[in-house]
Amino acid sequence: MPYVAPLPLKMISVVIPTTRATAPTAALLQQALVAQGAQVVLADSERGRGAALKSALAQVTGEVTVVQEPDPAWQPEQLQQLAQPIFEDAADVVVSTRVALSAPERALAALARKVAQVEVGDPLSTRRAFRTQLLRDTDFRDDIDAGLLVKIAAQLYRFDEVPGHGAVGSRTPAEVWSLSRTLLRYATTDNDADNTHEGYTTLARMESGAPNYNTWLGERFRAHAGARVLEVGAGIGTITALLAEGRQKVVALEVDPFYVRRLQNRFRGTPQVVPYLSDVALADYSTLAKERFDSIVLSNVMEHIPDDAGAVRRFAQILAPGGKVLILVPALPAIFGALDEAVGHYRRYTPASLREVLDSNGFEVEALEWMNLVGIPGWFVNGKLLRRRAMPPLQLRLYDQLAPWLARAESKVKLPVGMSLFCVARRR
Repeated sequence: MPYVAPLPLKMISVVIPTTRATAPTAALLQQALVAQGAQVVLADSERGRGAALKSALAQVTGEVTVVQEPDPAWQPEQLQQLAQPIFEDAADVVVSTRVALSAPERALAALARKVAQVEVGDPLSTRRAFRTQLLRDTDFRDDIDAGLLVKIAAQLYRFDEVPGHGAVGSRTPAEVWSLSRTLLRYATTDNDADNTHEGYTTLARMESGAPNYNTWLGERFRAHAGARVLEVGAGIGTITALLAEGRQKVVALEVDPFYVRRLQNRFRGTPQVVPYLSDVALADYSTLAKERFDSIVLSNVMEHIPDDAGAVRRFAQILAPGGKVLILVPALPAIFGALDEAVGHYRRYTPASLREVLDSNGFEVEALEWMNLVGIPGWFVNGKLLRRRAMPPLQLRLYDQLAPWLARAESKVKLPVGMSLFCVARRR
């Protein structure tokens, strides 16, 4: 095993949540760690663990923050072992996997792995190391255990584990039950953004529940995209992933920092994909023009832009001569409903309105086609009649089973109508 130099403990901050009952033990641990050079912040969690951690983060100075339940037996070398994978840039979160867990805690760990989709043995360990900036970027509430785990895992941060400790920190049956309920809530009713990003539920369900449909869209874009692509409104990266292979560069522009962090993690090992945080109206178009894009892709994005004509003019300014814009938009204003409102649509297009905004702002339409005839009834019933704000997962999965057949059928037959429009337009 190669020699690893000890980490300077001043680079690590330790946050210890405390209550009146655990304060004496926490004070002993603080004394031992401070003597070794670590920063230690005692976080009074009597009024909530989330508020305590947020308050502690304001004082933290280390690049890595270890959240540690009070345990006087913990040694400084264990602190170094826990933080090492983060300093080596091999992980963003490291857990110390406990041994000799009770049967309820083993079941809890299995549930946590399933809900969060992480491959570590003890996701809810009482000893965890985090990249400090990760904690500052995460909108956790009072739950710094199950809820924080789900949020971080969904943002695609990297998890690792190190050999752990014994049953120190084992939870009571009531605590196990409370954490289990939280995990089940995130698995059934809450998304990992606590339902504060309403459109996120739809994006996540579309990616996980409709892979065939996404592949269908990806193939349409890939057939026309060039080597250097600007994707506007990349979201969680569903289309980005389908575009990336074989391209010189894909700049994934996204306005929401929540999504951009996910994009950065998702495409960490894909150097040709560059996430870019900006609003369409505020992007640095003079710098983007230097990228010599030959294609701009907008997959269900134009309908989110208040001034779509202004955006199209900017696209014409930064495209290389003869460059193309590839657009998928929702069609048929008559079926505009709660689903559209939930994901932030300003409009649904007609062929005439989409052609008008392109023809008037520097582009010549080369192809304009209806897509997805079969999807119209489901969108109309769920969004217009039932006023649902997210597509039911079962319906989505059933529809996805039809997607390969629909793709083949629509490639052979010119549709008279559809719930989407696909357009290829070339810069004049």
